[in-house]
This record gives sequence, structure tokens and C-alpha cells, in this order.
Amino acid sequence: QVQLVESGGGSVQDGGSLRLSCSASGNPTSRPCMAWFRQSPGKEREAVAALDSYGNTMYADSVKGRLTISQDNAKNTLYLQMNSLAPEDTAMYYCAATSGSPYCLTLRPSSYKTWGRGTQVTVSS
Repeated sequence: QVQLVESGGGSVQDGGSLRLSCSASGNPTSRPCMAWFRQSPGKEREAVAALDSYGNTMYADSVKGRLTISQDNAKNTLYLQMNSLAPEDTAMYYCAATSGSPYCLTLRPSSYKTWGRGTQVTVSS
């Protein structure tokens, strides 16, 4: 069974950077696509970025050019490099994984079956 544990969140100033990590258990073939989502109080969970086992990526328009998703298969770890952070990026960030087909690259939360508990990112102005 896949388990996901996020880390790397914290508090930064406007314009700062952070790198989030998501440590994943289980065979990589059991989690062919992985993604980052975020949720602020009172708002719906929104997609940030996704990545498939072929290295293809997909980003929400609001983060293109500032956030980069990547993975290190040897370490079973998914990353989210966040640059030029702004107060509106403040949220709980969640790592998620699909199961089944490798043709799974999507930003739809309902497609992701396994979720971590999240790591908080706070950006102050």
C-alpha cells in the first residue's frame, strides 16, 4: 500500500523560496502519476502540478514559471521547488498519487487515490 509523507513546509517572506518533499513508499509502478495540491482555509483544494512516470509534467496556470515538480526515483521522493513565492501561495500543500494506468497525467483531484497529510506553507508580505 502506498504511503506519502510531505515535508519542507515553513514560513518565508514574499519573494522567497521553499522546496517541498514527498517521501513515497511502495513500488513506483503502483503510483504512476503523482501531484501536488494545495488548500487554503475556506477554499477548495486546487491542483498545483502533476508528473507521470514518463517525466511529463502539467501545471496550474497560476504557478507556471514559479513552481517546478520533479522526482528522484532512486530516493522514492517527489519534489516541489517553489520560487518567487507570494502571500496567495499560503496554503496546506498535499502530495497525491494515482494507481493503475500509466496514462494518468491530470490535475483532477478525483483521479488521485492516495494522499499525504500535508505540509503548511506560509508566505508573509
